[in-house]
Amino acid sequence: MNRIALFLPNWVGDVVMATPAIRAVRAAYPAAELLAVCKPYVADVVAGAPWFRDVIRFDKSGPRDQRFWAVARRLRSERIDAALLFPNSFRAALLARLGGCGRVVGFSRYGRGFLLSPPKLDATTERGRFVPTPIIDDYNRLAVALGSADPGHRMELFTTPADEATADAVWKQFGLGRYGRVALLNPGAAFGAAKFWPGDSFAALARMLVQRTGAGVLVLCGPAERELARRIAETSRSPHVYSLADNPLSLGLTKAVVRRSDLLVTTDSGPRHFAAAFDRPVVTIFGPTHLEWTETYFPKAVNLRLKVPCGPCQQRVCHLDHRCMTGITPDAVFAAAAGLLGRFPLPLSAEVRRAA
Repeated sequence: MNRIALFLPNWVGDVVMATPAIRAVRAAYPAAELLAVCKPYVADVVAGAPWFRDVIRFDKSGPRDQRFWAVARRLRSERIDAALLFPNSFRAALLARLGGCGRVVGFSRYGRGFLLSPPKLDATTERGRFVPTPIIDDYNRLAVALGSADPGHRMELFTTPADEATADAVWKQFGLGRYGRVALLNPGAAFGAAKFWPGDSFAALARMLVQRTGAGVLVLCGPAERELARRIAETSRSPHVYSLADNPLSLGLTKAVVRRSDLLVTTDSGPRHFAAAFDRPVVTIFGPTHLEWTETYFPKAVNLRLKVPCGPCQQRVCHLDHRCMTGITPDAVFAAAAGLLGRFPLPLSAEVRRAA
């Protein structure tokens, strides 16, 4: 094959979980050109990666050159030999077909089976219902169907020089190089408010990390979470807790600061997978979502989940008392974090880079 289009997932964390499969396709077809087709907001997840010749942005409501028919024409002009569809949408399969892709590999869901090429993969079901299984394994099945070897579970990301320069500026701004350890807190989640752990709990955890481990703490955020990050830093009442609330934000910056950190404590959101991709220890606080969907087999991860009668509900907003998240205490999260810090100190090479 000369040219392969990889239709990337639509969620930041899912793109990271697709990286073993992407890497395996690259290895299976070293002479082929790979093109990524993705939503604009996930493009920076794979920025700096050596796998793709180009990234084609697809946004049905975006600029004219990113809409369906423009992207279909672009794909047709590229003469794509095969398309691998990580998203399960009918639209993705239709776009691949109308884009002239010779072979279309994906899961047979949402009535799109007739648009796919053999073998048509079925998702795991039990009595006609989908059973929560690790997405990373499903993505790997797609790569194998296209002809790759077993991709394994090692996720991988890259940063750009611009990302690293921005992270260097943050390290200098807050004086983070003077701390023996730097812990990151990520309180947000694009999925919805049901995934949020209380801000006061994050603030209490930040105080514990400072007082008991001597760490500097940096609170991450997305554009919609600036006030939350600012409030966590202020509520911690510690001069050693900082936030990115007043900084220019980007996925590239988040990747670069995660890469040089000692630890990440996060909700079940995209940056959780950044930590695994950069081999950094991570504590993830789960609430309404199935852990089984996003299990990545990362050995430096601790996943905290409180079993409650109403969960996991998969709801974006809790209509009860949010007990699945409020019942997880700062003490429990600190114990998990301290255990990881003791077991997985930052390597010397990363220490030097971090202090730059």
